[in-house]
Amino acid sequence: MSAVDPATRVAEASPVAEALPVAEALEATPAHTPVPVAEALEATPAHTPVPSRTSGTNRTTPVAEALEATPAHTPVPSRTSGTNRTTPVAEALEATGRRRSLDELRALAERGAAELRSGSADEASPAEVVAWVAANVSPRLAAVACSMADAALPHLVAAAIPGVDVLFLDTGYHFLETTFTRDEVARTLDVRIVDVKPEKTVREQDAEHGKDLFARDPALCCELRKVAPLHRALGGYEVWFTGVRRDEAPTRANTPLIVFDERNGLIKVNPVAAWSFDDLIAYATAHEVVVNPLVANGYPSIGCAPCTKPVAPGEDPRSGRWAGLAKTECGLHV
Repeated sequence: MSAVDPATRVAEASPVAEALPVAEALEATPAHTPVPVAEALEATPAHTPVPSRTSGTNRTTPVAEALEATPAHTPVPSRTSGTNRTTPVAEALEATGRRRSLDELRALAERGAAELRSGSADEASPAEVVAWVAANVSPRLAAVACSMADAALPHLVAAAIPGVDVLFLDTGYHFLETTFTRDEVARTLDVRIVDVKPEKTVREQDAEHGKDLFARDPALCCELRKVAPLHRALGGYEVWFTGVRRDEAPTRANTPLIVFDERNGLIKVNPVAAWSFDDLIAYATAHEVVVNPLVANGYPSIGCAPCTKPVAPGEDPRSGRWAGLAKTECGLHV
């Protein structure tokens, strides 16, 4: 595969790739079009195509097992459809309504890491990871954290856990395209969006800490508007899924498939840890799930608008986050 930067791979095939103003980009993407960007994310010479399920062609990307387990264009059954979505273990846990103790969850995470062969050459596929969680955790005690850069992770998890809660950190600083993507995820997938908000509005925070805290103390701003709100929101769950990938940054290179999150007191699952950016786009394209229009405009990593810049060709995909500062992580995954 040729070494082409992520934004270029998306942009070459995307009609949204030109630097359109926000209003024009969204106007070009009708609110009732289920796949505003995925249709444009067709394979290019720099991107290995993922053949359809019925083509009979051998897939060549690591995402193949996830695609095989989640047929493209197949609606995800609703939470009340009667589809087999839990095992006897998960059903028994759901019936009790009890959240397990921290020691029990630590032991479960340890067992999961062993059974899923986390970090080994033959570690479990994303679909297998999600299936393991569905078999061992009540669906009402699992949540997906999603930045709304794309809907690949919510789609993957909802295939095994229909109606799963998707936590969206509503910081008050999001791009318009990000809130648009959040609304499309709510409209097109069998998930329940949970807007996680800070204790104070942006105006209240400005009054207490001064205007534009993000420019003077980005670590504190992230703590107040992301880290602390997510910590409070995770209190009622046993498991949270993240879309962290090992290829995103050196700080994420050793991301395990499953681990006990000591800070938040529950199991943290990273089912797509082994995916590349190409794998992510292949999954989104094959399943026609929404992708944030900003991805096609040079934003492979998307955070709050004041702290996110487009990335130049060849640069680190996360170099647009807190550009010019030593900060590289918001604090959610460290």
